[in-house]
Amino acid sequence: MPSSSGMAAGSALADELISPALVTVQKSGPLIRRHMLAALLLCLCALSALMHRAGLHVDPLRASNLPFYAAGLLALALRFGLPRTTWRHAAAVAHFSEYAALFTIISLMGATASYPVAALTHGYADATLQRVDVALGFDWLAWYRLVAAHPVLQVLGTTAYRSIYLTPAILLWSAARAGEHDRAYRFLAAFLVAALITLALFSLMPAVGPFSHLWHGSIPYMPESELWQPGLIPALRAHAVHVVDLGQLRGIVSAPSFHTAAAVLYIVAAWRTPLLRWPIVALDAAMLLSTPVEGTHYFIDMILGASVATVSLALIRAYDRVLALRHTDARTGLYI
Repeated sequence: MPSSSGMAAGSALADELISPALVTVQKSGPLIRRHMLAALLLCLCALSALMHRAGLHVDPLRASNLPFYAAGLLALALRFGLPRTTWRHAAAVAHFSEYAALFTIISLMGATASYPVAALTHGYADATLQRVDVALGFDWLAWYRLVAAHPVLQVLGTTAYRSIYLTPAILLWSAARAGEHDRAYRFLAAFLVAALITLALFSLMPAVGPFSHLWHGSIPYMPESELWQPGLIPALRAHAVHVVDLGQLRGIVSAPSFHTAAAVLYIVAAWRTPLLRWPIVALDAAMLLSTPVEGTHYFIDMILGASVATVSLALIRAYDRVLALRHTDARTGLYI
C-alpha cells in the first residue's frame, strides 16, 4: 500500500499540473447548461425532420460552410485548450468561446429552420398585418420615404440593425469575465426560446413584408433585408429550392420581428450591469428604430416580437422557480 506521504506528494503534483483556469472551468456547470444542451439536441432532431418534410437539406461540402467549420474548430481549441494554460484570462476566454459557439449554433439553427417552416406555409398575412398597422396609426411608407431621402439615416440604420450580433458578444464576454455562468446560460436559453416561439408564430402568419406589399415603384433605397421574401418563399413552397446554403442564409421571417425580440432580451440582460446598461439601451433603441425599414417590418411585427421576448423571459423565470422548488424539497427530504 502506498504511504500517506507518497499519496500527499502525488496529490500536490496533480495540483501543480492542473492550472487554476482548468479548475475554474471544471467546477462551472450550472444545471441549466445541461438542460439547454439537451434542448438543443432535441431542436436539431426537430429541424432534421422539418428539413426532410420540406424536401430540403444542407450540403456539408459547400465552400461557404468553411468559415463555420473554422470558427467551430477555433472555439473547441479555446474551450478545451486554454484552461490548461497559466494565462490569467484563460478561463474567461474559454467560457466566452463556449457561449459564442452556442449563440452561433442557435442563430444558425433558427435561420435554417425558417426555410422549411416557410416551405410548409400557405397564403400571406400582409393584408391583415397592414390593416392592424393602419388601426395603430403607423405609416410604413412615410418611414421608408424619410430614410430613403437621408443617406445619414441609411448608414445609421444599417449599422444599428447589424448590431444584433455585436450586443450579445458584449453581454456574453461580460458574463464570462465575471464568472457568471448562470447569467450567460439564462440569456442563451431565453434567446433559444424566443427563436422557437418566433418560428411557431411565423408558420401561422407568413408575410412578404411591407416593402414588397406596399412599395410598387422604382426603389430609391434598398434596405438591409432587401426583397427576398416574395421570391424565396414561393420557391420554397414549390420545392424549387432543395439546398439551404448556411453561408447565404436570408432573413425571411416578417411577423414576429426577431430583431425586436432580441433587442428586448439584450436590454433586460444588460439592465443589472451598470457599466453596460445605458450603452446597450441606446444601441438597441437605435436598432428598434431601424427595424421597420432595414428589417422591412410592420409595426405589429415589432409588437409581436416584444411579446415573444416577454413570454420567453417569463418561461425562463418559471424554469427558475421549478428548480428552486426542487432544491427546497431536496433539502427538506421531500420528493416531487
